[in-house]
Amino acid sequence: MPEYDKTQLRRTASPAPENTGAAPHGGDGFSHAYPEMLLRRYRVMNSCGTGGFGAVLACWDTRLQRRVAIKRLPLISQAGVASTESQAMASTIDEALGEARTASRLEHPNIVAIHDFEVEDGIAYIVMEYVDGLTLADLLARVEGGTLTHDETAYLVHELGCALAFAHQNGILHLDIKPSNIMFTYDGSVKLCDFGMATLASAAGYADARGGTIGYMPPEQLEGKLVDERTDVFALAVVTLEALLGTRLFVAPTAEASLALIQRGPKPKLSKMDASLDGLTEQLLLSCLSPDATDRPYDIGLVANDIAYDLGDPEAGAQSLSALLSQTHEPGGPSDQDSLKDRLPLTYRYPWLWPLIIRGATSMVCALLVWRLAPYETGFLGHSRVLTTLFAACAAALWTPLAAVVVVVMLVAALHGTGSSPFTVMVSGVALILTFICLTKGHGKKAVSLALLVAPALGEPAASAAIAGTSSSIPLAALASATSWGLARVMSAAASTGFSVSQLEHVLVLSLRPSSLMSFLGCIVAACVASVITRSGSSSIRSIVGQILGCVVVIFFQLLAVRMENGGIWPTPNWSTVGVAVLLGVLVCLALALRGPREFDWEDGETA
Repeated sequence: MPEYDKTQLRRTASPAPENTGAAPHGGDGFSHAYPEMLLRRYRVMNSCGTGGFGAVLACWDTRLQRRVAIKRLPLISQAGVASTESQAMASTIDEALGEARTASRLEHPNIVAIHDFEVEDGIAYIVMEYVDGLTLADLLARVEGGTLTHDETAYLVHELGCALAFAHQNGILHLDIKPSNIMFTYDGSVKLCDFGMATLASAAGYADARGGTIGYMPPEQLEGKLVDERTDVFALAVVTLEALLGTRLFVAPTAEASLALIQRGPKPKLSKMDASLDGLTEQLLLSCLSPDATDRPYDIGLVANDIAYDLGDPEAGAQSLSALLSQTHEPGGPSDQDSLKDRLPLTYRYPWLWPLIIRGATSMVCALLVWRLAPYETGFLGHSRVLTTLFAACAAALWTPLAAVVVVVMLVAALHGTGSSPFTVMVSGVALILTFICLTKGHGKKAVSLALLVAPALGEPAASAAIAGTSSSIPLAALASATSWGLARVMSAAASTGFSVSQLEHVLVLSLRPSSLMSFLGCIVAACVASVITRSGSSSIRSIVGQILGCVVVIFFQLLAVRMENGGIWPTPNWSTVGVAVLLGVLVCLALALRGPREFDWEDGETA
């Protein structure tokens, strides 16, 4: 093909027009105008554009690990309308939603695939295939003259005809064919998007209740009359001429003005704008643009085929467009899947990683405590310390609440291994009750057992605040921290006395000094401070800030406790306590940074 017969890119690209396509080449910053997570599954990466029917967002599917585009369409309700009108509006929207769902089942290589369709809080979310490329509107804005060659237009019309013919055979009309709804992938494939959206948008109150776009709608659609396949035939002809001539024949400020332009017909004649259109091609295009729907052809597949082969060679056009689009694509740029994926937190890229960390840490802490308790509780699974530990670790990994249950039950059994007293009965009862309440309140939260057991495992009550503070529930954070502090005190005292009942009571009573109560209060306050900041927003940064402040609170209260023991003198703090609090805080901060935003944890509500 001669070089002059190919479309050339502009030396300086024009500003791209308004974009409502599925997912064109967009910016690479996260969008802050929308929630970070949609439908508890899709991570918003950036906005692809905003059009008359809502916004299109480029998102990452955290479950199936793929890019998707999500059209977000608010279903408008009119305040103050009569109840009967409100019911009628709701009924219309329900019918439109049904049609949109039907359209979403279309499967064709030239139609953007719909993966999911959900309505939540008055907003319709259409989850679509992510098309890595440009809209026709973008492409026309970038090429010299704002037009395509005859061969390239022939290819475009042929592909659109195949898509629309398939849709019409399945009883689906598009009703909003326009350049911004036509996508080109970087290898030259053509895809038509937004099937079923025009009816839904009309029912929801968009676009003057007509559903389409002024300049591409025929008179029957502009006037709100019945529409059929010939409505799409009209729009296809308008798009064809825009791609070929660079002219939007019927675009006007109002529907009435657009209708007047349609009634007048193209001026000047098509053959005067492009001499090669003289003859049968002009007649066919004019019949498609007829104001009267009865004068238009009905079979869009046949019409598109005739227009395509009258204009030129679709195969040559496909090759030319593929070469043209490859010039606009920079390999390794922000549109590449790997680049987009690299901008996500690790737990978005590897959804199994965060649950694995929680299960693994809980299993290790459980195994450590069971190993320590097994010699004092010989009745648990026989006399094998190794088997007991392995069994407990596996159970904790499979179902994390079992870790706290196993450890507390073994602790209670060990306390009564050499005898019982009212004091040990009271301690055992309190431990069991508080553990049960924590697990019940934290139902579905995998980290609850870890929060309860980390302080006893480290042998440092001050460690009870860090993990408890990651909870977005303030009461749960306070209760878990208090319970963990108590378990750590009891286990340390019991281990120091060899679980002797007579000595244990004496040691525990002596440990209940004002300074100990100050340490206890500090852990609860620290957990609450961290929880308050965590629940104030979904960002992991907030959780990390909460951990830092919680650690500061723990250290401050430890200093107060030591000061009380030294008669009001500010001494050097207990560096082992400070070190444990700081180290654990750092590890929790790293884990939170790895986890990402709190909404990501779609497993809330599960019991695993």
